[in-house]
Amino acid sequence: MSAPRRALVLTPALLLLVACTAAGPAAPTPSVAVPTSSVTGSPAPSPQRTVVLDPGHNGGNASARAAVTRQVPDGRGGTKACNTTGTSTDAGYPEHAFTWDLAARVRAHLEADGVAVVLTRTSDDGVGPCVDERGKAGQEAGADLLVSLHADGAAATGRGFHVAYSSPPLNEAQSGPALDLARDLRDALRAGGFPTSDYIGRDGLSPRSDLGGLNFATVPAALVECANMRNPGEAAVVSSADGRERYATAIATGIRRFLAGLPG
Repeated sequence: MSAPRRALVLTPALLLLVACTAAGPAAPTPSVAVPTSSVTGSPAPSPQRTVVLDPGHNGGNASARAAVTRQVPDGRGGTKACNTTGTSTDAGYPEHAFTWDLAARVRAHLEADGVAVVLTRTSDDGVGPCVDERGKAGQEAGADLLVSLHADGAAATGRGFHVAYSSPPLNEAQSGPALDLARDLRDALRAGGFPTSDYIGRDGLSPRSDLGGLNFATVPAALVECANMRNPGEAAVVSSADGRERYATAIATGIRRFLAGLPG
């Protein structure tokens, strides 16, 4: 189900970094030591696994319009914008800050169990990387999976999370393992008390053909839209440290369940 193991390669184009330098809540220093703690209720994965986390958007995107609007391949023969600024709550809490903080929290949970974690951006004040680079990050890192972290900006009446995966599949990883990963994430979020989306997808899952960050993946990959930031109730959850920790615990649990099912 996973790509062949190979050494981690940090390419300048992808700006992959295992040790991040965030101005806000910092991602912890990576460690591959065998842990003594784990996320409650989920099976322990192999300590040799590698996960790529892709915190959506970036804090500098808004001031770099030309860079983020340039067209890049979408993975299905077309093109789309390199990136976007993302959304925000009505109070102004931005998606890029939410995903950056969330990635640090998920990473802490996974590293506590000996999982190596790679991020697709180095801080929350940079630009990009583009969606095609993000999509290739899993295989470039020799990772077992890639999870992209986002929050949605829909009509205020909509609520709930959904997990997207590339469909129709473009390769073997997308044809089954990616859906398994999406289901594990969906189940863990639902078990964590989060409702599935009532405005997009079905039963918390959303097959998508338009997401370059998934189309380019040749390792199992899924994108989690944690909440609708325009919904007042969900905005309060994503804006709180306790809420973000709840999301992180659930997402880490879903990832660990998928890893535990991989062949050794």
